[in-house]
Amino acid sequence: MPEKFIIVLDQGSSSSRALAFDLEGNARYKAQRRLEAAYPGPGLAEYDAEKLYASQAESLEELLAKLPADSEPAALAIASQRSTVVFWDKRTGAPLCPAPSWQDGRALELLGKAPVSNTKIHDLTGLYKTPYYSASKIAWALGNYPEVKAAAAEKRLLVAPVASYLLWRLSGGKAFVTDPSQAQRTLLFNLRRLRWEPRLLSAFGIDRELLPEIKPSISRLGFAEAAGRRLPVMAMLGDQQAAMLGLGLEVPNSAALNYGTGAFLLVNTGRRPVKIRGLLNSFGWQEGKGRKKVCYFTESTVNSAGTALEWVKRNFGIFNDISEVDGMCRRSKNRLYCLPAIGGLGAPYWDFTAFTTFTGFSPHTDKYDVVRGVTEGIAYMVGDAFDLVKKKGFKIEELKVSGGLSQVDWLLQFQADITGARIVPLLETEATALGAALAAARGLGLDPKWQAKAAPRSFEPSIGEAERQKLLKGWRVFVKDIRRTSRELRKLDVLPHA
Repeated sequence: MPEKFIIVLDQGSSSSRALAFDLEGNARYKAQRRLEAAYPGPGLAEYDAEKLYASQAESLEELLAKLPADSEPAALAIASQRSTVVFWDKRTGAPLCPAPSWQDGRALELLGKAPVSNTKIHDLTGLYKTPYYSASKIAWALGNYPEVKAAAAEKRLLVAPVASYLLWRLSGGKAFVTDPSQAQRTLLFNLRRLRWEPRLLSAFGIDRELLPEIKPSISRLGFAEAAGRRLPVMAMLGDQQAAMLGLGLEVPNSAALNYGTGAFLLVNTGRRPVKIRGLLNSFGWQEGKGRKKVCYFTESTVNSAGTALEWVKRNFGIFNDISEVDGMCRRSKNRLYCLPAIGGLGAPYWDFTAFTTFTGFSPHTDKYDVVRGVTEGIAYMVGDAFDLVKKKGFKIEELKVSGGLSQVDWLLQFQADITGARIVPLLETEATALGAALAAARGLGLDPKWQAKAAPRSFEPSIGEAERQKLLKGWRVFVKDIRRTSRELRKLDVLPHA
C-alpha cells in the first residue's frame, strides 16, 4: 500500500515553504524559497505577487519531487500570512499591482475618512480600524492604480488574501475561495454571521463580486494541480490559527505565544468571542458547516518582533544571526527601554504615529544593551496585552511559546518575569505547518492526535510582584511619553525623514 502524506503550503512573510507530513504527524520532507518584501518608502511594504506565487509553486514542485515514487499525497492544506492582499486579472491570472503587505500603512489617511466608526468596525469584525487590514488598501488601490480601476470597471478584477490567490493559480482558476480566518483580516467580514458584511463593503466602496466565496476552514476547498498530481485541498487557515491548532489550543482558556515577524498572543475563548478593550476577537477555525463548529480567540498583535531584531541586524550590523541574541543580552550590564514600533504599535495601543525609540542611554551604553533593549521591548509589548487578559478574569498560569525567537532564552525568561506566567517552549518548530496538516487530516475524516511537544526546559518568573509592577510602571510611563512626543513631532513635520 502506498504511503500517504499530507502536503502543507506554509506561506509566511519571509519565506514560502512546502512540507510533507506522514500520517503520524512527522514532517518528513521540506522545500523552501526565500521571500522578500519591498519597502519603497516610509510606511510602505509590498510584495511582487508573481514572485510570491512562483516561490510557493517552486517549493511545492520541489517537495513533490522528493516524495517516494510509490507514495500518495492524500490532501493539501494552505496556511498563510493573513492581511496581505493580491489584485489580479481573472482572465490571465496576472497580478495588476504590487500586493500590499499586512505591514503596509499607505491607506491610513483613507481609512480615517471611511464613514464607519472604530466601535462599529470592532463590533462587526472583532478587529480595529487600522491600515494593516485589507479593506482600506483595497479602496486605496482602486483609486490609485489605473490597471486595478480599469479591471474593476471591466468586471475582470479579483481581490483576495494570499492563500486564495495561491489556490486560484494552483487550481487553474477553478477555485476562488477563502476561509473565515482569512476573510476576517480584510476588515469586511462579519465575525458572528460568517459572511461578507454589506455595511462595510459600502463604507469602503468595494464590490462583493471582487471577493472570494467563504468556505469552512476544514472542508473540501478545491483541487490543486502540481507536478502532474491532482491534490484535494482540505484546509485553509491563517498562519496564526494553524499554529494554535499545532500547539494544541483547542480548549477554552488555553493560551500560546507565537514569536515570528510579529508576536501573537492568543487565548481560546470557546464558541463565542470575548471583548477585551484594545485586543482583537479573532476567528479560530470552522470545521465543516455550522456555527457550532467554530472557535474564537482573544488575540494580541505585536507588529514588530522578529522584524525589530532583523532591523538591528541589517541596519546596524550589531550581530549576524539570531542565535547570537541570547549571548549578547547576557553581556548587557545596563537596561534600556526600547519601544519597537517599526510598522506602528499594535495591541493594545493601535498607534501608527509612534516612532521606534530608545531611552536610558548613558556613557556606558553599548551594543549589548541595545540588543537587550529591543529584546525586552518585545516582551513588554506582549506583557501589556497579557495584563489585560488577566484583568478580564482569565487565569493563565502557563504560556506555550513557538516561533523563531523562542530559541532566545533571555527573551523567554524576561517574558516569564514580566507576565508572571510559566513559559514553556515547544520542541516543534513547525507549529503552523503541523496545525495545517492536522486540519487537512481531519478534512479527510481522520482523527489524528498530533500535538507539538514541550522542550525539556521551561522558564519560571524570577522576580516578585513588586519588582514586576515597578518595571511595568516604568515601561508605561515611557510608552505614554513617546506616543505623545511622536504625535507632536509629526505635526511639526520634522520627522520622519527618508
